[in-house]
Amino acid sequence: MLWQPSLPDVYTKMPADLLAQAITQRRKELGEQVVILGHHYQTDEVIQHADYTGDSLKLSQIAAKLVCGDASAKQPTKYVIFCGVHFMAETADMLTPADVAVILPDLSAGCSMADMAQYDDTVQAWNDIHASLREQGWEGKIVPITYVNSSAAIKAFVGERGGACCTSSNASEVFAWAMGQGEGRPTKVLFLPDQHLGRNTTHKFGIDVAKHSCIYDPRLTRRGQDLGGATREQLLASDVILWAGHCSVHKLFRPEHCDAIAAENAKGGGEPTTILVHPECCKEVVDKADLNGSTEFIIKTIREAKQGSKWAVGTEIHLVNRLAKEAKLRGVSVRILSDCQCLCTTMYRIDQPHILWVLDNLAGKFDERAATGKQPKVRIVNQIEVLPMVRELALLAIDRMLQLGPSGKPAQRLEKLATAD
Repeated sequence: MLWQPSLPDVYTKMPADLLAQAITQRRKELGEQVVILGHHYQTDEVIQHADYTGDSLKLSQIAAKLVCGDASAKQPTKYVIFCGVHFMAETADMLTPADVAVILPDLSAGCSMADMAQYDDTVQAWNDIHASLREQGWEGKIVPITYVNSSAAIKAFVGERGGACCTSSNASEVFAWAMGQGEGRPTKVLFLPDQHLGRNTTHKFGIDVAKHSCIYDPRLTRRGQDLGGATREQLLASDVILWAGHCSVHKLFRPEHCDAIAAENAKGGGEPTTILVHPECCKEVVDKADLNGSTEFIIKTIREAKQGSKWAVGTEIHLVNRLAKEAKLRGVSVRILSDCQCLCTTMYRIDQPHILWVLDNLAGKFDERAATGKQPKVRIVNQIEVLPMVRELALLAIDRMLQLGPSGKPAQRLEKLATAD
C-alpha cells in the first residue's frame, strides 16, 4: 500500500453537504479538463460526482475513449480522477496518452487481492514450477493468466511470457485460449491472483479441480516450503496452478448463507429467492448459487428482473444497496446474501475530502483554502504513472484479452492507444 499524507483539517472537518457543494463548484471552474470515474463499489457520496460508473476495465476503456477516441479531434480531458483503487488507476494510465494525468484521490486505496501477487514472488514461482516439472520429465507449456485485478507489474510479467489478462466476464474465453496455446504439447495454466475466479473458471471448463488443480502460496515459499506448499506430484497432475489470492469482500459469502436461502425457499408460501453471486466467491458458494457472473452481469440481471421477483446478491454492499433501492421502484426485492458488512474497505478510502483536495490543487486553490501563505499554483497530486517498459509489456497481456472480445475491434483500438503518446 502506498502512503497517503493526511489532509488539512479544513477538508476533514467540512460537513458532507458543503463538501459536495465545493466539489461541484470546482468542477464548474475546471470544466471539461476533468473527468471523474466512479467504480461500482464506491459510496453514494462519491458516485454522485462521477461522470461515468462501471467496473475497473470498463472505466479504463471509457477514459481511453474520452481522451483519444477520435484522432482528428482530441478531447480536452487533461485529468482523469479515478475513484477506485490503485491497480485500476494503473490500467487507466496505460490506456491513455502520456499527457493525460490519471489521479487516485487517496494513494492508500489499494487492493488486497492485487497485493497478494508480488512480482518477485511470481518470478520465483515461475522458475521453481518449471524446474520441478522439467525434473519430472514434463515438456509442456505453461501459460500465465492474470485477472485484471492485479498490478501493472504482474500484467507485464504475464504479457512478457505470452499470457493474457482476463476479467470476470471473459475469464472462460481467455482460459480456453490459454489451454490452446500448447501447439500440440501438454498445457498448464498459472492463474493469478484470484484462486476463486480461477477455480470456478477451471470447473466451468470441465476440469476436475480436486484432481487437476493445486494451490501455490507465496507466503509458504517465504517460510521455507518448496513450491508454495504444493507437492511435485500435484504440480505434475494439475492442469491449472492457482495463486493463493482472494477478494476480501467476496470471501465473506459462505455456503451456509446459500443454505439459509434454500431453507426459506423450501418452506414455500411465496416467490422463491434467486441467489446471484460474483465468481470471486468460493466455489462452494458459486455451486450453490442459481446464477453467477461479473459485476456488469449482476447489474444487468437485476435491472432486467421481472416484477415481484426476489434476489439475494453476493457482492459488495454499496452496489447491492444501490441496486436494491433502484429495483424496489420496479417491484423487485433485492437483499445482500450475507448480513455481514461486505464492503471494500480500501475502496472506502476514496471520499469527498480527498476528491475536493485533488480538485483544489488542480484549480490552484489549495494554498488559499489551507491558508498556507504560499503563492497559489496548480498542482497535480497523486498522479499514477506506469513506467514505459512495464506499460509496454502489460499492454501485451491486455491486448490479448481484448482480442478475445466478440468483434476484435477493441484490440484494434488498443493498438492506437498504445502509440498515442
